[in-house]
Parts: sequence; structure tokens; C-alpha cells
Amino acid sequence: MSRLITEEMVINEVIRKYPSTIPIFNRYNVDACCGGGFSIKKTAGEGGVELEPLLEALNKAALGKN
Repeated sequence: MSRLITEEMVINEVIRKYPSTIPIFNRYNVDACCGGGFSIKKTAGEGGVELEPLLEALNKAALGKN
């Protein structure tokens, strides 16, 4: 399945393009404010967040399925 949002994308860019992802970043405690200038993979990894469930939730939100 092709994803709109990938682990390499920068958080601030994702939020700008898909504002519906903000609650997902908050739910997973991924710093979308101060650390938003880094990739999803880097920020999630530093926060100990599992990447795959986060990406699934972000993509569902981007598609309006959350």
C-alpha cells in the first residue's frame, strides 16, 4: 500500500500539508512543536515511539479515516 506520509518526512511539513495529523502526533507524544523540524523516524525513535503504528495512524488521519 502506498502511503501519503512516510518515515522520512519532516513533521512540520506533514502538519502543514495534513493538519488532521496534529492529534495523532499528540496522542503518540511525538514532539510536533519544538522538534517538528526533524523526520518522523528520528523524532519517534528519540521518543521511544513505535514507528509503524504511528505511520498507520498518521496516514489514516491524512485520508480522513480517523
